[in-house]
Amino acid sequence: MRQRQARKAAILRVMRIGLISDTHSPAMGHEPPPEVMLAFAGVDLILHAGDIYTSECLDSLERIAPVLAVEVPPTPADGDPRIEYKRVISLEGYKIGLVHDLNIRGIDEFMPGQAAAKFPDDGSGSLSASLEAFFGTTVDVAVFGHTHWAMVERHQGILLVNSGSPTLPRQTKRLGSVGILELTPEGTSAHIIELSTLRES
Repeated sequence: MRQRQARKAAILRVMRIGLISDTHSPAMGHEPPPEVMLAFAGVDLILHAGDIYTSECLDSLERIAPVLAVEVPPTPADGDPRIEYKRVISLEGYKIGLVHDLNIRGIDEFMPGQAAAKFPDDGSGSLSASLEAFFGTTVDVAVFGHTHWAMVERHQGILLVNSGSPTLPRQTKRLGSVGILELTPEGTSAHIIELSTLRES
């Protein structure tokens, strides 16, 4: 009985966060595709990594879970209290850095594989130090957008996640992707969900 309760408590301590970026509303629709609601079913929080443009997009997402967002000003959504330029969110003992364009150490567009290339493990480059300089504090996870390329990488102990775009993946107008970030006492993990694999029932 005690073992079952301990297992149940551990399960309840998993925090699931929906990650989305580059929705480009209203050009790509006033609301995210309906498959996003299926992908984010049961999440505790949604982080939007920018190129939102309108608050209506966040209103739609907020019907699923609370929303925090970032955006590069100026934008029609300026003044929305859910939006900052960049932010660090402390959750479940972890610090999550959230920004639209992760522009560090001369990287104009943070693409898959660049962390290892720009911050080699030979001691000549510290990803943690560069992120600390960028966000103003150390972070365990960096969530960003801008490139429209989905990626999940862990480098030098830091989880890097770009969920891609649900409407313009790799700058192509079609159904794209979102991400799920999980925080547990054992660590952080993330995965990408291709929305084309989901269908409304």
